[in-house]
Amino acid sequence: MAGKEKVNIHFGGDGYSSEELFSKFSKGTAHTYDDVICLPGHINFSVDEVSLQTKLTRNISLKLPFVSSPMDTVTESDMAINMALQGGIGIIHYNNTIEEQAAEVRTVKRYKNGFITDPIVLSPNHTIADVDQIKERNGFSGIPITIDGTMGSRLVGFVSNRDVDFLEDRSRKLSEVMTTDLVVAQEGCTLSEANLILRESKKGKLPIVNDNYELISLISRNDMKKNRDFPLASKDSKNKQLLAGAAIGTRPKDKDRLKALVAQGVDVIVIDSSQGDSEYQYDMINHIKREYPGLDVIGGNVVTSSQVLHLIQVGVDGIRVGMGVGSICTTQEVCAVGRAQASAVYHTARTAALHGVPIIADGGISSSGHIVKALTLGASAVMMGSMLAGTEESPGQYFFQDGVRLKKYRGMGSIEAMTKGSSKRYFAEGKNTIKVAQGVSGAVVDKGSVGRFLPYLKQGVSHGLQDLGVKNLIELHDKLYKGDIRFELRTHAAQREGSVHSLHTYEKRLF
Repeated sequence: MAGKEKVNIHFGGDGYSSEELFSKFSKGTAHTYDDVICLPGHINFSVDEVSLQTKLTRNISLKLPFVSSPMDTVTESDMAINMALQGGIGIIHYNNTIEEQAAEVRTVKRYKNGFITDPIVLSPNHTIADVDQIKERNGFSGIPITIDGTMGSRLVGFVSNRDVDFLEDRSRKLSEVMTTDLVVAQEGCTLSEANLILRESKKGKLPIVNDNYELISLISRNDMKKNRDFPLASKDSKNKQLLAGAAIGTRPKDKDRLKALVAQGVDVIVIDSSQGDSEYQYDMINHIKREYPGLDVIGGNVVTSSQVLHLIQVGVDGIRVGMGVGSICTTQEVCAVGRAQASAVYHTARTAALHGVPIIADGGISSSGHIVKALTLGASAVMMGSMLAGTEESPGQYFFQDGVRLKKYRGMGSIEAMTKGSSKRYFAEGKNTIKVAQGVSGAVVDKGSVGRFLPYLKQGVSHGLQDLGVKNLIELHDKLYKGDIRFELRTHAAQREGSVHSLHTYEKRLF
């Protein structure tokens, strides 16, 4: 018996709770991700049992806590599509015209559909040349034909590649070549029922019609395959389309931008500002909630608990946290305002959690370990810029320098980006306004495709949660605020010891 009692005795020293580390012992000192290390917990489950499902906003859930930043060298439609397919979401930048940004959102929403409610439709009087133009512009040629070429009109045929591929006269009318023996589904059928008809018919697309044989919607075989290949894909609940986010500013003209984005089906709006606790942002949030009450809004950027409370009181559904911590951001250097990111995430998340509002840790992420730390400190998701800027899906072209394949990456506060239009993010618009750069331009190393990079990050974060002894983010945050997740601060020597060291040469491969 005495032996068993001794086995149950240990001398402690198992680190500190988050409250002890960030509130009691560190008053007046701010910490970055690298300053902090999480202590391991007890493992009684496999890494495959770890779930990274999370909340982006009060009303939007994601299978992965990954968000691509609204920067013009990071997120356009290609990035947003691939982020959503993998289980995250992309926020399309607004350093472009209203029409250009709206077109990017439209591309994402049309990429993977359940019921396609606004398909391209032609009439029997259109020609094969019209089909060619649609294929060149949109990448597909399976088109329903209605009497007057619009939705809601009587369906009379269908045109696909098989109907027009080998015809030399491209001026022939579609009435001469379209297929009229059609397989259709009736309005009111479920997506599962429609997919079953599509699968059994072996057709590429299935028109949905009402009792008058008028075209109501369409479903696609390609979308069935995408659903099979990307089980974690982020989709809206209504039409099963990919989720798409977009950024706007706080100027009066941004209300027109907002209207155009809503018309294309945007799922969430991010109000993009380097300092989000402003009357300008409050006015925009109030406008969005008044005009589009069903649209989720993410406010920010902020770094203090009081700023978080202000945005929650105005009505935001999510909050973006970070100021001056991105690899290309110089706000803290130029303006002497901001906060070290680990401290910012912990203190803001603690307040936001009281009100059920998720926070997104934005900036300072350069490894899967940083993602684990951000989530462990209370974030529900992380926003990445430089981590994704070198992927194939980011805007821009690769170039070689000293034998290394690179891609350009710039801060939205850089002179180059501000000249193109992002100066409104930094309250620096006006004909005679002197623009003060709060960012730089540079280059990042090629990271390959998001299709390979995000699964690597997912697995790394999953292993991190397993090592902490938690199966999901709900359990992680519950243990965080109970004090069960333990932390320590690292000296510079400890930080060196925790990374690759004592080697003459080495090669670091991510996957």
